[in-house]
Amino acid sequence: MSIRGTAAIVGAAEVDTWQTQGRSPVGLMAEATRRAVADAGLTLADVDGLFSASSHYSFPTMNLAEKLGMHPRYMDSSNIGGASFVSHVGHAAAAIAAGLCEVAVIAYGSTQRSDMGKLVSRAEWSAYEEPYGLIHPISSIALMAQRHMAQFGTTSEQLASVAVSARQWSLLHPNPPYPKPLTVEDVVESKMISTPLHARDCCLVTDGGAAVVVTSAERAASLPHPPVYLRGFSESSNHRAVSAMPDLTSTVAAQTSTIALEMAGRSLGDVDTAHVYDAFTASLLILLEDIGFCAKGEGGPFVADGHIAPGGSVALNTNGAGLSFTHPGMLGLFLLTEAVTQLRGDAGTRQVEGAQTSLVHGMGLTIAAHSTVVLSTSAE
Repeated sequence: MSIRGTAAIVGAAEVDTWQTQGRSPVGLMAEATRRAVADAGLTLADVDGLFSASSHYSFPTMNLAEKLGMHPRYMDSSNIGGASFVSHVGHAAAAIAAGLCEVAVIAYGSTQRSDMGKLVSRAEWSAYEEPYGLIHPISSIALMAQRHMAQFGTTSEQLASVAVSARQWSLLHPNPPYPKPLTVEDVVESKMISTPLHARDCCLVTDGGAAVVVTSAERAASLPHPPVYLRGFSESSNHRAVSAMPDLTSTVAAQTSTIALEMAGRSLGDVDTAHVYDAFTASLLILLEDIGFCAKGEGGPFVADGHIAPGGSVALNTNGAGLSFTHPGMLGLFLLTEAVTQLRGDAGTRQVEGAQTSLVHGMGLTIAAHSTVVLSTSAE
């Protein structure tokens, strides 16, 4: 039994992706849900499955159900950090295939920017790291960056080019948060936060809400938008604490991306757009290598040569993603909404012509949790 092609994303929406107008995290989830359900041509009465994760709430699906006055027959609030929502797509497809629900909403909301940049997290205290001054999560990624530099000769300027490429993509969006180009010099001259990572090596701090609607392929065929089919899925974890990470420059993203592509019957060469979690320039560099866009250790020259910028060999994070569009604590759902926008052909000036297949890779915590989905305009 396989979930390949059995379910599709039929609705998607984003809300207040920079700063909200007086909404709470659950209010953002609720508004995004309403908009995504309407986008799907459905009503809240059609929704019988809720999926969410949160850094604000211990029980996010219960909070959302209460806010919307819903009584779903299936709920999933499994939390593996920012990768959660990519995983939820696979979980929703499996639940739908098992007859546990028919129409599932995956939703998220955060007010991290309105909360004055405070990192809200329900993560437990790390007895092996925090007593030694490790700042979560940036110091963990800084350790990885240091190791990558020592092992492969990667430079700060190469890492900076990741942020520069993200800004170039975001400038193609109709509402970029920073409407000016970014240079390598801007990045390496910005404040050092945790050596060797500068302020502009780090993702944005924003508010934001998003939601997608998933239903069966059969039901999707009768709805307004062309379905975006789930063709491949895989999830795994690499470690919990960075002090237990087996290899500071490699992750199980290599495993999840391979399994998802094999399930989809696709290869990386078939991928028209890629949407990969970019909390930090160094973390994205490692993920690009692990997924296979370039060989291990070659990420620095790869990104410096413009391969992930507009016009490059990989149409990556086409709205600027976490480094230059939005990052409200968890990014995964916004990677999905951008992939749907591309596959629908609705991305305007940033549209990748003829996009039919997208790979979405979510990362949670300190590159610890991983989830990959392959989406397509075709169920076959």
